[in-house]
Amino acid sequence: MSVFITFVAALLIFGAVIAIHEFGHFAVAKLCGVQVNEFSIGMGPTLIKTYRKGTQYTLRLLPVGGFVALEGEESPESTQAEGGNEEDAAPAIPPEVLAQRTGKPLNEAAVWQRMLVMAAGAVMNFVLGFVVLLLLISLRSEPITSKVIYAVEDNALCGQTGLQAGDEIVAVNGRHCFVANDMLYELMRTESYRADFTVRRDGKLVELPDVQFDTWQDEQGQTHMTLGFTVYGLKKTPQNVLKESANSVIYYGRIIYTSLADLLRGRESINDLSGPVGIVTAIGQAASYGWEDVAELLALITINLGVLNLLPFPALDGGKIVFLLIEAVTGHAVPEKIQSSLTVAAFALLFGLMLFATYNDIVRLVTGAI
Repeated sequence: MSVFITFVAALLIFGAVIAIHEFGHFAVAKLCGVQVNEFSIGMGPTLIKTYRKGTQYTLRLLPVGGFVALEGEESPESTQAEGGNEEDAAPAIPPEVLAQRTGKPLNEAAVWQRMLVMAAGAVMNFVLGFVVLLLLISLRSEPITSKVIYAVEDNALCGQTGLQAGDEIVAVNGRHCFVANDMLYELMRTESYRADFTVRRDGKLVELPDVQFDTWQDEQGQTHMTLGFTVYGLKKTPQNVLKESANSVIYYGRIIYTSLADLLRGRESINDLSGPVGIVTAIGQAASYGWEDVAELLALITINLGVLNLLPFPALDGGKIVFLLIEAVTGHAVPEKIQSSLTVAAFALLFGLMLFATYNDIVRLVTGAI
């Protein structure tokens, strides 16, 4: 039963994240007058297809991807924006459907329109994340966690080294705290159980360098930090809920950038990378706790996809936007041969990373580490 629940939850999450991403590309392409030849959810063999106003809508067997085929994206023939394959047997398209294909090819659209089409998928992932977080925050019974300190525990080291009741935490180690979780995340990343704080005290910004925290050890001898203070809860007004939801999107997005930066700086091991198996395992664990955890994971995954897709990497939407920026500035498109070579190399690197991450997932699964 747990396997079935995991499968259903994973299907819903991947389906929602992929569908909203592809809908972003689809909707903006339509608004810009670009011909959309196919909108597909899933990869592999076609299960269901239908035609409407010159566009083929397809549901495919494998729920691990999707694509929007835009006329003239890489050639006069239709190609897929997200790396999918064309129809397996290239079946004939009904003449009445071809007659309805009156949109312009993507490569004939203005540069700014092409940039909007490329960015729209990631933007819709952020929108989905915001909506999910908005529902979660609205439906939870507990109040919103603020960043204002309610009380500091007696003899707590953090109080002895600077923090006071009434302080509003603005930043930790130079990073602005949009939500309370930002503060916790930065403290989790500290290596010596101390951090530099910026607080708002009596209406003024105050710098508190080297705030220290108490620690304790568990039975395995691992050291843990004790926070040493509590914060106020905020009443759930419409304004507070909207603000917390928007700030939470920023929080999740920044975690992804920070994690990538930590990986490049060597603060995190490449062996900690997780792939599809790890994601499905995490979804199964979340499903065992309840729908709220599944929804929160959905928000994290969709925001993750949005952020990663905007990275200036040739195989991603962000890389395509960089090529278009170069075209906008110079007035000349980057030669297709260069774009293709960089994209193929980038895809090979991403595929290699995915295989390595999947290997890590399987090893952790076998050894019981996840």
